[in-house]
Amino acid sequence: MSRRLLVPVLAIAASSLLLAACGQSSSPTAASTTAASTAASAAATDECAPANLTTVTGGQLTIGTDSPAYPPYFVTDDPTKENGDPASGQGFESAVAYAVADGLGFTKEQVKWEVVPFNSSYAPGDKNFDFDINQISITPERQKVVDFSDGYYDVNQAVVALADSPIANATTIAELQKANLGAQVGTTSAKFIDDVIKPTNQAQIFNDTNDAKSAMQAGQIDGLVVDLPTAYYITAVEIENSKIVGQFAAQAGSEQFGMLFAKGNPLVTCVNKVLADLKSSGELQKIQDQWLAGEAAPYIKQ
Repeated sequence: MSRRLLVPVLAIAASSLLLAACGQSSSPTAASTTAASTAASAAATDECAPANLTTVTGGQLTIGTDSPAYPPYFVTDDPTKENGDPASGQGFESAVAYAVADGLGFTKEQVKWEVVPFNSSYAPGDKNFDFDINQISITPERQKVVDFSDGYYDVNQAVVALADSPIANATTIAELQKANLGAQVGTTSAKFIDDVIKPTNQAQIFNDTNDAKSAMQAGQIDGLVVDLPTAYYITAVEIENSKIVGQFAAQAGSEQFGMLFAKGNPLVTCVNKVLADLKSSGELQKIQDQWLAGEAAPYIKQ
């Protein structure tokens, strides 16, 4: 090869090396740009990303419940007083609401409570809340005009008795089988007595819960079987010197509480994703055990 040919060849080789070096140095930058673009695109298409959530008030999660609100679902009788309070989140439904808010990307300071009477919560029409949480059972009738989240609580059955009742300190089903128990006609509680407790004496069935409560106060029955929310209300508000003897683990196909939304609200999908995470992580069960069990309502053993 002549010197005349060697110079162009070396020049071409040098150019090739320079282009290769430039290509290598720009590769990480290009990769970073592509990754950032992909992440931005993913966030834009994620309907549950905080920036993409549609709420009643932008940058705020508005939650409805009734007032007064009773323990163990809320600690204060007016949950709207919890705004900005470090003690907010106290009580089962309050704790669930804040856990969902956190999962959606809202801080406690971004949560606002609205007082919503129970009966008006599931009326058709627009809502002044993003969701309502107020021991609202999921029913086909209500689902015609509003939407519900997946259930956040399977309603347990419980036994209520006066503090001096023979079964006041019962801890097992065997102890309850010897008792005279009552329930309202046509309820899941009445069926529960026959199917699960199976008492020696036939259960006394009453036309309504008020009649059943009166019979218990008169000593005509040893205890009353009701759903756990009703048991809390009876013992906290209605009948002095009464107590929850215990609750039973939820049965398959039991009644469920769900968060309530205006019909067609896309936020339901995102709340269900958060609920699924809370269930799989065990956090939802932890909240339930903290507020709906313990000394107030221990579990009845087999």
